[in-house]
Amino acid sequence: MTLAAWLHDLDPFALRLGPGIGLRWYGLSYAAAFVLGWVILRWLGKRGATRIPPSLAGDAILSIVVGVVVGGRLGYVFFYDPSLLTAFSAEPPFWGVLALHRGGMASHGGMIGVILAAFVIARRVNSEAGRVDVGVRGAGDGGHGVGRVPVLHVLDTLALLAPTGLLLGRIANFINGELLGRIVAMPGLPSPWWAVKFPNEVLTEHDPGRLMDPQAAADRLDALDRVVGVTGPSFEVAYERMLERLRHPQSAADRTLGEQIGPLISARHPSQLYQAVAEGVVLGAVLWLMARRARRPGTIGAWFLIVYGVLRVATEHWRLPDGHLAVKTIAGLSRGQWLSVVMVVAGAAALAIIRRRNAPAMGGWARHGAS
Repeated sequence: MTLAAWLHDLDPFALRLGPGIGLRWYGLSYAAAFVLGWVILRWLGKRGATRIPPSLAGDAILSIVVGVVVGGRLGYVFFYDPSLLTAFSAEPPFWGVLALHRGGMASHGGMIGVILAAFVIARRVNSEAGRVDVGVRGAGDGGHGVGRVPVLHVLDTLALLAPTGLLLGRIANFINGELLGRIVAMPGLPSPWWAVKFPNEVLTEHDPGRLMDPQAAADRLDALDRVVGVTGPSFEVAYERMLERLRHPQSAADRTLGEQIGPLISARHPSQLYQAVAEGVVLGAVLWLMARRARRPGTIGAWFLIVYGVLRVATEHWRLPDGHLAVKTIAGLSRGQWLSVVMVVAGAAALAIIRRRNAPAMGGWARHGAS
């Protein structure tokens, strides 16, 4: 045990254009995920592993973009913060639901959006198929032809794209210092080398001062005031300025901020990185190994629901529930865990139904036999 836990000083902006304005890593992670999804989708099409032809990869990704953004935002609103439905202000974008710049996206909602996008993509592909003779094989489509495509096959294909986006999104969560993990060491106490200290915890509902005895909490707050140097209209504003100096030191005093603030911050599980590995690497490896062979339509999508749900239930053990929720756990599980349990049940039910159907196998990026 050591006090060498890493102090998080990453800037959520990749490029600043002004105060609070610029290109955020979170937005860039979405953009990179969609670009990589387009590349992977075209590769699958050319290889004959999907009935979505390369020529329609751009249209498919556009549908996914709309599904992820709209579904992710509405999922957050309905699952985690319904108060945004009645939150109106005199400043753009005027309605809380549209205030994406303030954060708030739910992965479960994004998945619902992707499922709806799959219907749009299937309709687009089948519409294209109606304009092409069945026996004609389009150039550059891997010899597969356009062909008619069932929605379940589209869902299988999209399931293979999802882990890349989930991986990048969780890394962006870590850079933002959001979705904090559970505390492994209170401020000032020895902590494991692998733990991370997030200074922005002070401005959240997860500030460890709430867990300390009154005198220790008061002493810590006094120490924070001295480090921050409250000269502005409020502690919050002054603390944000201190964070900027910590991330972009301009003087010798700025370069000592880490040493001063570190002992006042708790050490936490880097739960964002745990979920990045689980949802991006582990989930992706399982799905892509399964997709080597042709499968009945819906098989990969069903296993996505099962594996993602199990991994999410497991990794949420180290992640704190959203602080603003009045009821943070139900029967010992967080809201995210319960939504994941529903996914596991739905995936298992779908898999049982699919196995009873006598549908022809599709896909198989390694061109192996059907199962």
